[in-house]
Amino acid sequence: MILFPAIDLKDGACVRLKLGDMEQATVYNADPSAQARAFRDIGFGWLHVVDLNGAFAGKSLNGAAVDAILAAVGDDVSVQLGGGIRTMGDIEAWLDKGLARVILGTVAVRDPELVREAARRFPGRIAVGIDAKGGRVAVEGWAERSELTAVDLAQRFEDAGVAAIIYTDIDRDGVLAGINWDATIALAEAVTIPIIASGGLASMADIERLMQPTAARLEGAISGRALYDGRIDPAQALALLAGGRFT
Repeated sequence: MILFPAIDLKDGACVRLKLGDMEQATVYNADPSAQARAFRDIGFGWLHVVDLNGAFAGKSLNGAAVDAILAAVGDDVSVQLGGGIRTMGDIEAWLDKGLARVILGTVAVRDPELVREAARRFPGRIAVGIDAKGGRVAVEGWAERSELTAVDLAQRFEDAGVAAIIYTDIDRDGVLAGINWDATIALAEAVTIPIIASGGLASMADIERLMQPTAARLEGAISGRALYDGRIDPAQALALLAGGRFT
């Protein structure tokens, strides 16, 4: 079970949004590379990075910050990136820079064949981001809602070789309301693709919930605000997930 600390980038800074609203952004670190090093030094093996500006604009707008993060952690930490990655050229360029995998969201709805082709060309390095609001998949940086359900979209890629699906409940993102366990586990049971839970992880109780048998199908979960605000102690969380004890 992997705990992915989130680094969400807006205007070059590390922020957290509330309910996906770009106008409700709290800046936690003006230097994302320093934040990445801090997470590395704590012992995290993965980082979940999102170019928020890029997600809305449809192209990378925080590339310099992502480059700095990759340089800061080197080979010590695997980095996955989403936001504004819409073409095969984008995918190739980012993977060449050293990303472990890219996350395709809007394009998974708009151009599913691109996702399939990318998964064929880059085995194990393509993830699909499914962001749901009111049960429906949202795209274009959460600004538009489609008619697809999360299960509908996930099942389209069941045989595509996708490495993982990052499932975000927008209604819980950044508000510390707890993960939508029912929807997340239902999605995990509907497909064989590993699921990463995102949105709402709020406390050590959620970390403990990840260790329950019903969550065994999950690859892990993403945590943002709860880590930054201290509601989750990272060392304790990593120890618990590794089968250790609280200190």
